Amino acid sequence: MTTVAVVARPGLREAAQALRDLVAWLRTRNIRVLVEERTAALIDGAGREGVTVAAGREAAAEADAVVVLGGDGTLLAASQLLGRPSVPVLGVNFGSLGFLTEIALPELYAALAGVLDGSYQYEERGMLRAVLRRPNQADLTVDVLNDVVVTKASLSRIIELDVTVDGLFVSAFRADGLIVSSPTGSTAYNLAAGGPILHPALPAVVLTPICPHMLTNRPLVLSDQSVIEVQLRGSRDDEAHTTFDGQRGFAFSAADTVTVTRSPRSLRLVRAPDRDYFEVLRTKLKWGETTARRPGSH
Repeated sequence: MTTVAVVARPGLREAAQALRDLVAWLRTRNIRVLVEERTAALIDGAGREGVTVAAGREAAAEADAVVVLGGDGTLLAASQLLGRPSVPVLGVNFGSLGFLTEIALPELYAALAGVLDGSYQYEERGMLRAVLRRPNQADLTVDVLNDVVVTKASLSRIIELDVTVDGLFVSAFRADGLIVSSPTGSTAYNLAAGGPILHPALPAVVLTPICPHMLTNRPLVLSDQSVIEVQLRGSRDDEAHTTFDGQRGFAFSAADTVTVTRSPRSLRLVRAPDRDYFEVLRTKLKWGETTARRPGSH
């Protein structure tokens, strides 16, 4: 392993010193350092010595590993830059522990040393592929790590979405929207909308209606070999939009269709040393914590 790319959340000033220290640590090990161009704005001229500044996709294309400084949103954005499989991605969280950026800053160098010598632990996180088809426009294909969401516009009424799976009609969901989530994304928007937590190794995908009009509309777990198609039923063109991992969004009209399948891509996510998936769940969701009753409370 000879080249490491570094991507940070734009404007994350708290990461500036950590970024300078990281660059120096890598350079002492004769590792070529590629810094994404917006990330480079966090370090001064002296800190850039020996560093190659590159556009995000260019940096990811040349790197043997990618270090992400920020939160889960930053890692989701970085996942869009990667085109090659088996590139380890090390997510370092600035703040509380993240579901994806689960490595704390004090754990960075131990984890990165494992990446450099090949002894690191990782999980291959499956991704979903969405194809947005719109009349008179080229199809748009996007790979997502978390989810594809079709939702109503901010001031519109409840929307109605026709959903088919493998060509079979499932239901017309009357709701604020619908989440099509991977197991990794099950702890994101899906969880907030009342969907189930899926272990990230499961070959599954979950459909979760957002605030459904019918209380009997419940989340539906499917095989990740399914072909899921979502279409808006007869509404005004400005009433809905679709988003991919919360990073890109487009207006969604009754003439449009979004099809979701398993992507041939996956993301190799480096695990924190001595921390497993269930420990991350316990920490983030505060499982097992007790709250002491205040004197005089009932």
